[in-house]
Amino acid sequence: MSSPFKPSPGRRHGGDLESGRIENADSDSDTFSIPAKNASVERLQQWRVRPSPYLASSSKHYTQRFLVCECESAFKKINSDFSQKAALVLNASRRFRYTLDLKKEQEAQEMRKKIRTHAHALLAANRFIDMGRDQGEKPIASATPAGDFGIGPEQLVLMSKDHNIGSLQQYGGAQGLADLLKTNTEKGISGDDEDLLNRKNIYGSNTYPRKKGKGFLRFLWDACHDLTLIILMVAAVASLALGIKTEGIKEGWYDGGSIAFAVILVIVVTAVSDYKQSLQFQNLNDEKRNIHLEVIRGGRRVEVSIYDLVVGDVIPLNIGNQVPADGVLIAGHSLALDESSMTGESKIVNKDANKDPFLMSGCKVADGNGVMLVTGVGVNTEWGLLMASISEDNDEETPLQVRLNGVATFIGSIGLFVAACVLVILLVRYFTGHTEDVGGGPQFVKGKTKIGHVVDDVIKVVTVAVTIVVVAVPEGLPLAVTLTLAYSMRKMMADKALVRRLSACETMGSATTICSDKTGTLTLNQMTVVESYAGGKKTDSQQLPATITSLCVEGIAQNTTGSIYVPEGGGDLEFSGSPTEKAILGWGVKLGMNFETARSQSSILHAFPFSSEKKRGGVAVKTADGEVRIHWKGASEIVLACCRSYIDEDGNVAPMTEEKEQYFKNGIEEMAGRTLRCVALAFRTYEPEKVPTGEELSNWVLPEDGLILLAIVGIKDPCRPGVRDSVQLCQNAGVKVRMVTGDNVQTARAIALECGILTSDADASEPNLIEGKSFRALTDGGRDKISERISVMGRSSPNDKLLLVQSLRRRGHVVAVTGDGTNDAPALHEADIGLAMGIAGTEVAKESSDIIILDDNFASVVKVVRWGRSVYANIQKFIQFQLTVNVAALIINVVAAISSGDVPLTAVQLLWVNLIMDTLGALALATEPPTDHLMGRPPVGRKEPLITNIMWRNLLIQAIYQVSVLLVLNFRGISILGLQHEVPAHATRVKNTIIFNAFVLCQAFNEFNARKPDEKNIFKGVIKNRLFMGIIVITLVLQVIIVEFLGKFASTTKLNWKQWLICVAIGVISWPLALVGKFIPVPKTPLSSKLSVLKFWGKRKSSGEGSL
Repeated sequence: MSSPFKPSPGRRHGGDLESGRIENADSDSDTFSIPAKNASVERLQQWRVRPSPYLASSSKHYTQRFLVCECESAFKKINSDFSQKAALVLNASRRFRYTLDLKKEQEAQEMRKKIRTHAHALLAANRFIDMGRDQGEKPIASATPAGDFGIGPEQLVLMSKDHNIGSLQQYGGAQGLADLLKTNTEKGISGDDEDLLNRKNIYGSNTYPRKKGKGFLRFLWDACHDLTLIILMVAAVASLALGIKTEGIKEGWYDGGSIAFAVILVIVVTAVSDYKQSLQFQNLNDEKRNIHLEVIRGGRRVEVSIYDLVVGDVIPLNIGNQVPADGVLIAGHSLALDESSMTGESKIVNKDANKDPFLMSGCKVADGNGVMLVTGVGVNTEWGLLMASISEDNDEETPLQVRLNGVATFIGSIGLFVAACVLVILLVRYFTGHTEDVGGGPQFVKGKTKIGHVVDDVIKVVTVAVTIVVVAVPEGLPLAVTLTLAYSMRKMMADKALVRRLSACETMGSATTICSDKTGTLTLNQMTVVESYAGGKKTDSQQLPATITSLCVEGIAQNTTGSIYVPEGGGDLEFSGSPTEKAILGWGVKLGMNFETARSQSSILHAFPFSSEKKRGGVAVKTADGEVRIHWKGASEIVLACCRSYIDEDGNVAPMTEEKEQYFKNGIEEMAGRTLRCVALAFRTYEPEKVPTGEELSNWVLPEDGLILLAIVGIKDPCRPGVRDSVQLCQNAGVKVRMVTGDNVQTARAIALECGILTSDADASEPNLIEGKSFRALTDGGRDKISERISVMGRSSPNDKLLLVQSLRRRGHVVAVTGDGTNDAPALHEADIGLAMGIAGTEVAKESSDIIILDDNFASVVKVVRWGRSVYANIQKFIQFQLTVNVAALIINVVAAISSGDVPLTAVQLLWVNLIMDTLGALALATEPPTDHLMGRPPVGRKEPLITNIMWRNLLIQAIYQVSVLLVLNFRGISILGLQHEVPAHATRVKNTIIFNAFVLCQAFNEFNARKPDEKNIFKGVIKNRLFMGIIVITLVLQVIIVEFLGKFASTTKLNWKQWLICVAIGVISWPLALVGKFIPVPKTPLSSKLSVLKFWGKRKSSGEGSL
C-alpha cells in the first residue's frame, strides 16, 4: 500500500546538520548553518568570528561581544581564508543584538561551577562533622523562636545548608520541626491569608531578586552604535556647521539638520521596536519559570504557583517533580533525586527520612515518591542564590537567524561594493568638472571653487554613499526573525502553547511527522471505570463478595499516589492524582471505601512506584494483625500473566486454569476493542519473618510471582472533540500523525480508528500497527525499514519511543514528539521538536521539551505547526519585499551616478525608505497571522533555500518595473511631465520629488503583493490584519507630509493633483503586474542549487579536478 503522505523535504538533503548528519559541518556552505537543537559553542563561534578581522578595527562593542576566539593562531587561520568565507559587517551591534551572548553564557557557567563547588565543600565539611560526632558531639543550640513560630529562619537556613542531621534530631526530627513551624505533617498548614502573610514576613517568599532587564535608554544607546548611522551623524554635524557658516543660521541648517533628524528618527523607532520585543520575551520567560505544583493545605491537595510556597508547607513528591524549595523528608518510598543541577554530578542520590533527609531546591525526583516539609525558600536556598547570581539572557541562536545573517552578509558585501563605486564615481566626476550645478555649469573649477564649498560638496557625496549602504545592506534582515518569533510566541500563548526554545518555532514548520501520546492528548484524560471483571466473571460493584471488596479497598487505598479529600461541611469528594488514579479511587468509593479509614487499618512497609517500563506498581502493607500482603496494580495482560489463581464468586481462592486465563484475556480484548483502558488488581500474601529490615528494606524487590487476581477494570477515556479533524488537517499538510502509547494494542487500535490515524481495519496490521516489544527486538536496519510505515505503536515503553524517533530521523524526517512522563525526556530531547504536556507533564519532561502544550490538546499541537509554517512564510514575505527595495534603490542610484554624476534620491529620502522597509516593513509583514493556505503545502525542508524561485520571479518583476519607470523619469522626466518651460532648478526638483514619491508608493503597494507571494488574491484577509493596514496608512500619511510640508528637510517640493495621480498610478500598476507575473511558471529546481552546482564546478576546474 503506497503512503498517502508527501515525501519529507528533509530527505533530499544528505548533509543535514539538524537531522543528525554532521558531514562537512565546517564546509564553506555551512558557515551560516547551525543545528536546530543543542548547537555546540564551537559551532556558534564559527559563524560569528568570520567577519571579526575587519570588525575588530571598527567596532569595539562587537569585539567585546563576539570576538570569542582571541588566540593569535585562530586569527591567522581566519585571515587566511577570510576572502572566501566572510564579508564586512559594519553595524554588527545592531545585527547581532538578538543572538546568544556567548560571553554571558560562559560567565553563567562559571557562576554555576562556583556554587556547585560551594555545595561540594559543604558536603565535605559535613562528612568531617559526622566523623567528629563519633568522638563526642558538641551541644547544639536550642531553637530560637521567631514571631509566632518556635524556630528562626537563620537556624533553618544553617541546618539545611550544612545538612546537619544533629540539629534536625535536636529539634525532634521532621515531626518536631513541623511542630516548631506550626504545621501538620499530614494536613499541612491552614493556608489562610493571614498565616501565609505571617510566614512570608518571617521566613521570606519563594522568589529571588532578578537583575533588571535593559531599559529603554539602553536600547536607545545600542541603536546609536550603528556605524553607518554614526558616519551619517558626523556628516550631518559637518554639513550643519558649513551650512550655517556659508548661508547663515536661517537657511544653512536645513541640509545638516534634516539628515540629523532622519537619523534620530531611525534610532528612536529602532529602539522602541527592540524594547517592545524585549518586554515580550521577558513576559514569556516569566511564564516559563512559573511552575505550578500540588501542596497539602488544610488537609486537601491544592495547586499553587512555586512563588506562593512558604516555609512549613507540606509537599507530595512524585517521579519527575522538581523539588521547589529546601526541605526535609517526612516520609518516602524508594525516593531518589537527581542533584546534578546543584552538584554537577549525574549520580542519583537516594534519600532516607532518617539518614539523609535533606532535599535541595532545584533537584529532580528520579524515582520513588515522598512527602517533604519546606524549611527554606527564595534566597535562603542554594538554588535561589544560583538563580539570583546568574543574569538570564533572553537571546537565543536560531538556525533561521543565522541563515539570514548569511544572506545579509552576502547582500551587504554587494551593497558595500556598489556604494564604494558610487562614491568613487561621484568624487571623480566632481573633481574632473563633470558634475553640473543648478545653472548647468561645472560644480567644481580648479583654483576657483572655495574650499568651504568643496568640503560641503564632498560631505554630500559621502553622505549619499553612506546612505546607500544603509539601504543596500540589509542588517535588519535577521531582526525580522526576532520580530516574527516574538509575535508568534505571544500569539501561541493564546493558543495554549508556551515556547521554551525559539528555534522550535522555526523547526515546527518543517515537521514531517508527529509522534503523539494517546492519553490526554488524543483523548480527554477524563477517566471513569465503566466495566469490571471480578469473582471470575463480568460484574458490577454491587455484586462483589466481601472478601474481594475488602482486599480491593486495601489495595486501592494503599497502592496509590492520589488522595481523597472529604470536605468538613459535607459536599462532593475531591479526588487528586493522575486521571487513572482518580478513576480507580472513584471505583473504590463505589465499593464502599473510606479512604482515610482504609489507610489507617494497615501500614506501608515498602513501595515500588508505578514504572512505565514494567507497566505496574506495587506496595507491601502490614495489617493490624501482623499479616503482610503485597498489592500490585498495572497493565491488565502483564499483571494477569503473573497470576496463578483468582478469587471466585464465593470469595475463595481458585487456581488460574488455561480456560479461565483465556476467559480473562478475551474480556480484556473485548474491552480494549471498545477503547477502554484495562487495569488489573492483584495481591499475594508474604511471610512476615521474610520481610527485610533496616537498609535492606529500602532495596527490597517486591515479589511479583504467584499473584492472586482480584479484579480487572475497564476505564473509559473518550476521544477529544475535533481530534479527527485535526489529524486530517495534518495529513493534508503532509505531516503524518503516529500514535505511541503504553496501552494495550487493541485499545490503541480502536482509538486510532476513531481518531482517523488508521483509516480502516485493513490498515490495522503490522507494521502499521505494531507492539513495542516487536519493534524493540529489531536491529537498527530492521527498524529503519518499517519505521515510516508505523502508524500506531501499542504497549510501548519510553525507550521504544526513543528508538522510533531515532529511526525516523535517520530516514530524514523532522520529528515532533509529545510526552508527559519523566521517562519521555530522552525522546523529547532527541526529537527535533519536543512537546511536553502542561497539565499531565512532569517538570523533567517540560525541561527536556521545546514547547509546552498548556491544555494537553492535540488540536493545540496542530496550531503550533501552523505557527511554525507562518514564521517561515512571514520571513520569506519580508525578504521578498526588502530585496525588491534593495535591488531597485541600488540600480537607480548607480545608473544615475554613472550617467549624470548625481543621484535622484537624497540621503534623507533614502533614510525614510530604509525606515519603511526595515522597521515598518518588518512590523507589517512579520506579524501576518497564519492562514489555512499554509496547511495545504508540504512541510518546508530545513535546507530549502530561503529565496524560492517564486520569490525570485516576484521580486525581479517588481524591481525591473520600478527601475525602468524611475530611470525613464530620471532621464526623460522633464519632457514627459511637461516641465520644459519651468525654471531648470524647479523642474529638476519636481522631477526628483515625483521619482521619490513614486518609489515610496511602489513600496507601499508592493507590501500588499508581498503578503501573498504564491496566491493571486493579495487582498484576502487584509482587513483583519489591523497592524498591517495601520502601518500602510501611517506610511502614506507621513509620505504626504514629507512631500507637501517638509520640502526643506527632504529636498522635495509640493506636487499638484495630476502629479500625485501619476505617482499613485505608477504604484498601483504593481498590483496587476504581480497578478500577471503569477501566471509565469517557475522551474521546480531551486535557482540557488543551480548556482551551487556552478560554484562547485568552478572550484573543481580551478583546482584542476575536471571540467564539464
